[in-house]
Amino acid sequence: MSSGATDDRGSATVTGCCALAALVMVTALLVHVGSAVSVRHRAQSAADLAALAAAVGLDRGTDAACAAARDVAGRMRTEVVSCEVDDWDVEVAVTAPVLLSSLGVRDARAVARAGPAE
Repeated sequence: MSSGATDDRGSATVTGCCALAALVMVTALLVHVGSAVSVRHRAQSAADLAALAAAVGLDRGTDAACAAARDVAGRMRTEVVSCEVDDWDVEVAVTAPVLLSSLGVRDARAVARAGPAE
C-alpha cells in the first residue's frame, strides 16, 4: 500500500471539473457578448428604418416626421432619443435596452441619417 501522499486517484475528476467550469464561463461570456451585439444590430436597424420613415414623412411637417420615426422605432422595441430635421435631412438616434447580468441593464445606441440624394 502507498502512503497516500503520492496517490493521484481522482485527479482526473478534479481536472475535468475545472475544465467544465471554464467551459461554462466562456459559454456564458459568449452568450452575453452575442446578446449585446444582437441588440446593437437591432438598434441600428431601427434607427435606419426610423430615419427613412421620418424622411418620407417630412412633407407633412417636422412633428409628423418625428412621430413616424417614433412609431417605427417603437414597433422594433427601441426608443427614439432624438429626432433632428435639417432642411430635408433627418437624423434619428435610438436606444435599445441590453441586459448584461451583473452589470445591469445598459442601452445600445444607434444613429442614422436619411434624406434626398444629392
